[in-house]
Amino acid sequence: MDRAAPDPDAHDPAAHDPADRDRDAVLQAVSSAVLAVTRHLSVREVLQVIVRSARRLLDARYAALGVPDDDGAFAEFVAEGISDEQWKAIGPTPRQHGMLGALLREGRPVRLPDIRQDPRYGWWPKAHPVLTDFLGVPITDGDTVLGIIFLSNKQTPGGFDEADEDLLTLFAAHAAIALTNARLYERGRELTVIEERTRMARELHDAVSQKLFSLRLTARAAAALARTEPERAAEAIERVERMAGEALTELRAVIVELRPPELDRYGLVESLREQVALLDRLHPATVVFAAEGEPPGDLPPEVEVAVLRVAQEALHNAVRHAGAGRIGVRLTRAATTLALEVTDDGAGFDSDDMNGTAVRGLGLPSMGDRAQAVGGRLSVSSTPGRGTTVRLEVPA
Repeated sequence: MDRAAPDPDAHDPAAHDPADRDRDAVLQAVSSAVLAVTRHLSVREVLQVIVRSARRLLDARYAALGVPDDDGAFAEFVAEGISDEQWKAIGPTPRQHGMLGALLREGRPVRLPDIRQDPRYGWWPKAHPVLTDFLGVPITDGDTVLGIIFLSNKQTPGGFDEADEDLLTLFAAHAAIALTNARLYERGRELTVIEERTRMARELHDAVSQKLFSLRLTARAAAALARTEPERAAEAIERVERMAGEALTELRAVIVELRPPELDRYGLVESLREQVALLDRLHPATVVFAAEGEPPGDLPPEVEVAVLRVAQEALHNAVRHAGAGRIGVRLTRAATTLALEVTDDGAGFDSDDMNGTAVRGLGLPSMGDRAQAVGGRLSVSSTPGRGTTVRLEVPA
């Protein structure tokens, strides 16, 4: 009698039950969103995790999530499936009109075979990708609509079905928890930052007040000695100059190390993206940004500040001094390292002569000090006429 080969799935009911496999996929996707909060990501980064997971879960070509503001637009709007170039061509983030407005007002799921045939459809900017089948679900907390998440152009034949709607509704419920927790965490961080800045302001006031008081007394002494004892007056004036320099150094050190507020609101990735977008609009050079790997949301605050400040200094050099036509900023996260690269095709310089006057004027020593202070490493590669690359690596 022949014996059949053992079935590896014989004792695994989930292996034969598509619904169980779907639930597993939902749990994994939700887990990513929840872990995003525990890794201290910003609200926007949490939204990106949610959208990315939803798109992968339901095999959609496009996915987006919007959080409304009080002015008829969206305070946050993130999407997957659209390149940076497409975003730039599309223009500003959408308003609360058409189907997006309907989802916010009606607060219930919408599933359509073709959104263009629905009377609630309005219009798209010319560069907007064409959407066909559509599935949208509100993200709610009780009766409050926190946002909307929607998918379009399912890549497997047949469009979205009832099972897809159930899965996205379940996911949206968990996404509401993740979004609420992320907001609470961000508000807590903002309060902590306010307290820290208040403390630093008090310390700065005390330190500078003492310096200025001493300066005033020494200056008075110098004035009194000027006619009768000019040598002692000169010594007092030297002390005034030295103390003024010390006060200026203290003031600059505290101001420079104040954490930029955009880091607390947007996180490192979006702060860099906004900085690059602003420079691209304001200067003739083309300035582009790319991020690879997982969002670096669990970095220590001092590391985030160092990366942002080095990027700003390198961008300033490329825009102001290099005469570059194209500037690229790339942030790459590997297992244990976060790397920032700022590359331009400008005039360049002799990077072998790092002690030259021109090089010192680019602020490279201060960038190196920032890298060293957070356990990182800064390298600069440049050749006259062939551009410059500034690379910062920090532990992640």
